[in-house]
Amino acid sequence: MNHSAYVFDAYGTLFDVHAAVRRHAAEAGPEGQLLSELWRAKQLEYSWTRTLMGAYADFWKLTEDALDYALAKVPSVRRDLRGKLLDAYRHLDCYPEVPFVLKALKAEGARLAILSNGSPAMLEAAVRSAALEPLLDGIFSVDEVRRFKTDPSVYDMVTTAWRLYPGKVSFHSSNRWDVAGARKFGFHTVWINRTGQPDEYRDLPPHLVLPSLEGIV
Repeated sequence: MNHSAYVFDAYGTLFDVHAAVRRHAAEAGPEGQLLSELWRAKQLEYSWTRTLMGAYADFWKLTEDALDYALAKVPSVRRDLRGKLLDAYRHLDCYPEVPFVLKALKAEGARLAILSNGSPAMLEAAVRSAALEPLLDGIFSVDEVRRFKTDPSVYDMVTTAWRLYPGKVSFHSSNRWDVAGARKFGFHTVWINRTGQPDEYRDLPPHLVLPSLEGIV
């Protein structure tokens, strides 16, 4: 194996962030997808803004605040769905290939971890729901450093805890900005470009681009 550790972003990479709204698509109505996209966009915006301000709030709080904004912006989706949507977000579906890929890497002797903006409780719930617990050697949450990606202190949690040089870590994310941050830190980076997005941050290119995690093994 070329790397000592394989580290994965959680939301959008292992877990489908749009699964929560999709689970209640009939109740959400025709603008449910718009709501889901806005929910995700604001969730990330709040993480960057709060890191820059030095005003940390955990990712669950940001997830709640982002949904409140999305519901206000898309009034066709009933506000009384809020509780159902938040509960669904705690138990997001993982992408179909995820268990197979993690099992294959584990069988080869790889050390596996999640490195995520998610709060510990969020990540534990998602991992447990997807039955991924036996496959992971670590779950790193930004809660430890109280700053969100792409702050270098987030990526440093892995190298410090596992006593690794950055180049020995293969990092995988569906978020191009996350890949840029990890590349700047020194990780080997794999962009999981699930939806065929155009490239950006061209001065910090990924080492590999794949349409799903399947190409890793």
